[in-house]
Amino acid sequence: MVVSSRSLSKLFTSTSRRRFCSKAEGLSNAEITKKRNELFGREKARQLALITRVEKIEVEHVGPPENCRLLMNKGLSTPFNCAMHIQENLMSRSVLALVNGQPWDLHRPLEDHCELKFLHFKDEDPALSNKAFWRTGSFLIGYTLERVFKDQHYVQLCSFPRPRVETGSFVYDAHLGISDWTPSQAELQCMSRVPAKLQFEDFKLERLTVDASLASKMFEDNKFKSSQIPFIAAKSKTGHSVTLYRMDDHVDISEGPLIASTALINRFNITAIHDIESEDYGSLKRVQGLSTPKQLPIHFWNYGILCERAAKLNPAPMPAQWNKEAMATRNNA
Repeated sequence: MVVSSRSLSKLFTSTSRRRFCSKAEGLSNAEITKKRNELFGREKARQLALITRVEKIEVEHVGPPENCRLLMNKGLSTPFNCAMHIQENLMSRSVLALVNGQPWDLHRPLEDHCELKFLHFKDEDPALSNKAFWRTGSFLIGYTLERVFKDQHYVQLCSFPRPRVETGSFVYDAHLGISDWTPSQAELQCMSRVPAKLQFEDFKLERLTVDASLASKMFEDNKFKSSQIPFIAAKSKTGHSVTLYRMDDHVDISEGPLIASTALINRFNITAIHDIESEDYGSLKRVQGLSTPKQLPIHFWNYGILCERAAKLNPAPMPAQWNKEAMATRNNA
């Protein structure tokens, strides 16, 4: 079914000031995005201000172009900063780092003396890079949903499941403020333009761990995230912290790690939106997508076949199942 440009405009670019907010202040999607971004920026600046004395750490780089030792700044220097001292190719192609054998975001500050290795999509075993890429795909669907509908519909992101490449698609479950809507291919293509353009940007994905009280304030306008934060915090190492990521001005909750930059993305498509029913959250939309990395070019015909597969309903667990799992983990701790 082909939808006219007038219909697309009405659905996606309305300037109507109707709001569907669960909070008394009734903020729009754009205003909520701005509030979260400002709170994230303030907390990041506050945490940086706590570092009043620069301490040096030794970083042992292992891998091409050669093994070497770097002297970096504790709590300030990131794997990306290390790559700047080694080789430009590491800066442009690296997806993740391994710090003492543990997956590490490229823009996450190093905490102590460590061994460092860079990962990319053409490694002998790219499993960690692939999972980070798919996790980032879900994150970017959330970014898209909070922008494409603007103020006509109040969007509340719920959650996205752990990446499972074998399912053929990454997922974000959300409440879009729309009932009885099955998007046409034209509408899906219109939505896909938002994340597809990110390949021409170099938006870094920033990681920040915050106290649960701040996370609750940031997501107080989202009934789903608000209910999840206590369980997420309980599962953390401290028992009261939540890990956030920011890309451009979009802030969301994720355990990570995510890829280093949107410049690593090539094609990106929103492939389907399915109606689902969650035991805890009621009626939601399961938004599915597919993307490919810039380092792994693929013929458009083959990509089309993958998109067809990615349009089938993803069998990932409903959000309620994740919520109960988190509750059980907290009760057994």
